[in-house]
Amino acid sequence: MIDYSIFPKKIKALFFDMDGVLYDSMPNHAFTWVESFKAAGIDFPAYDAYMNEGATGNYTIKKVFRQLGREASEEDINRIYDHKSELMNKAPLAPIMPGMQQVVANTLAAGIKVIIVTGSKQPSLISRLNDDFNIGREDIVSGFDVKNGKPDPEPYLRALGKAACLADEAIVVENAPLGIISARAAGLLTVAVNTGILKPEVLSEAGASLVLDSTSQLAELWPNIIKS
Repeated sequence: MIDYSIFPKKIKALFFDMDGVLYDSMPNHAFTWVESFKAAGIDFPAYDAYMNEGATGNYTIKKVFRQLGREASEEDINRIYDHKSELMNKAPLAPIMPGMQQVVANTLAAGIKVIIVTGSKQPSLISRLNDDFNIGREDIVSGFDVKNGKPDPEPYLRALGKAACLADEAIVVENAPLGIISARAAGLLTVAVNTGILKPEVLSEAGASLVLDSTSQLAELWPNIIKS
C-alpha cells in the first residue's frame, strides 16, 4: 500500500534523472565504462557503473583512481572519457523506459514544471529529450551545467532555481544511489525506480522515500502521486 500523504499537497515541479529513468541507457553506460577502464588497464565491474551512475565522468574517473591510491591526471581523464564517448556513439540506441512518455506528458498537462537532472554529457541522449519528451535545453541540468555533480546537491539545487520553487514543492524520480543522495541533500523527497541491477535496499538506504520495481509501476501510480 502506497502512503500518498508523503507527497506534497501542491506539487510545482518534478525533477527526473535521465539514464535509467527516461531511457534504458544504463546497459550501454555500464559496458562503455567497463571497456574504457579496461583499455587503461583498470578493472571496473559493471555493478560499480550502476553504483556511480549519475555522477559526472570526471567524478567517476577520479574516484576510481583514488581507490587505486593515485590521482587521475587530466590526460587520464580525457583518455578514458574520450574512449567512453567514442564507444557510446557506437552503442545501440537506448529505448525509452516503459510508461515514461506518458508520465512526463501527464505531468506537463497538470501544469507541473519538469526539469531533467542528469550527470550525462552525451549529446546523443540529451538531444533526444525534446523529440521524445517535449523537454527543451532550458529545462535540463546536465554535466555541462554544474561544477559539482551528484552526489553533491548542486544539480538539484540548480533544478530548484530553474523551477523557481521550494524543496517541499517538488519531487525527484531517480534510480541511482548517488542521485538519491544528491536530491536528499537538496532537501527533496525522492522516489526511486529500480531499473538496474542494484538491490532495492541500496536505494532505500541512500534516502529514497519510496522504491518501486519499475517505471511501469511508477506510471500506474503516477496519477495518484501528482494529485496527492
